[in-house]
Amino acid sequence: MMMSNKMPSCFSTLPVEFIYRILDNLDEFTILYSTRNVCARLNSITDTYHRYQTLEYLKLRDNNISEQGAKYLADALASNTTLTTLILFDNELGDKGAQHIANALAINRTLMTLSLKRNHIEPEGAQYVANALSRNAALIRLALSANNIGNDGAQHLANALANNTTLTKLIMVQNGIGNQGVQYIANSLKNNTTLTKLNLVNNQITHLGARYLSDALSCSKALTKLHLNHNNIGAEGAKHIANALINNTTLIKLDLSHNGIRSDGAQSIANALTSNRVLTVLNLSCNDIRAEGARHLADALIRNTTLTTLELSRNDIGLRGVQNLADALIHNTTLTMMNLKWNQIEDQGAQIVANIASKNTTLTLLS
Repeated sequence: MMMSNKMPSCFSTLPVEFIYRILDNLDEFTILYSTRNVCARLNSITDTYHRYQTLEYLKLRDNNISEQGAKYLADALASNTTLTTLILFDNELGDKGAQHIANALAINRTLMTLSLKRNHIEPEGAQYVANALSRNAALIRLALSANNIGNDGAQHLANALANNTTLTKLIMVQNGIGNQGVQYIANSLKNNTTLTKLNLVNNQITHLGARYLSDALSCSKALTKLHLNHNNIGAEGAKHIANALINNTTLIKLDLSHNGIRSDGAQSIANALTSNRVLTVLNLSCNDIRAEGARHLADALIRNTTLTTLELSRNDIGLRGVQNLADALIHNTTLTMMNLKWNQIEDQGAQIVANIASKNTTLTLLS
């Protein structure tokens, strides 16, 4: 049998156009994940490839990416200058994977949004991310929800917030953060001038944590949105938050739903609303405020001139509570949306709601 005299083409001699055609058949993930840092020539070719040059958004949800995969991505991120959003939630990064991504963040200057939600990251991984935040000057949105960073991880991130001047949105839903962790974060907020949105939903925050956040809100000149729903601050915690609202000049959205504040807590918030001139969205759903709490809020609505959205679903306010709110809305001219679903108002209450809709000219959504 005669053998061919042709030798297989060496990668170093393949025409650039041929490699472009190969890249045309790969998805963005494979290009970023597998072709970077293989060799200098492939790097230089990829750098000039149009899809790599224009890659700005990459979502890799639920791909079983582990520590090793995180390293490949981090190596690419270290030299990438186009990617602005990287979504990695529902993977298996762990602390070591978080370390690789953090190492890239310390170098990368273009990534603005990073989601590491549900990646088995614990305090050690949070520390790596925090260290990167102290040096990174590009990231503006960070999501770490559904991990287990706890109080220690919160402390690391709080330390980073004291120095970071670019992050505007921090999401730490369901992370086992208790009052001590909240205290660390609250202390950092007193001096931070850039963070505008903080999400601490479904952690382990009680009235003590609410007090720490109240102190921060009294000083903060940046925070505009605070999500504390699904915690357990109770009536006492609501009172702490209300005290801060009286003088706060930046917070426009506050979510305290599912916190067991009851009628006493609603009264505290209502008292603050008579003085507050910036809050526009307030969610008090699922707080068992009942008719008494609704009455206090109704009194506040008569005098408040800034609130546009009020969520009161699942509060058992009943017929009497609806009537009080209806009477207030005759005078209120700023509220545009109010949610009264699942409040046991029955047919007569429904008629009252219908009357509100016919008399109030500013409400555009009443449910």
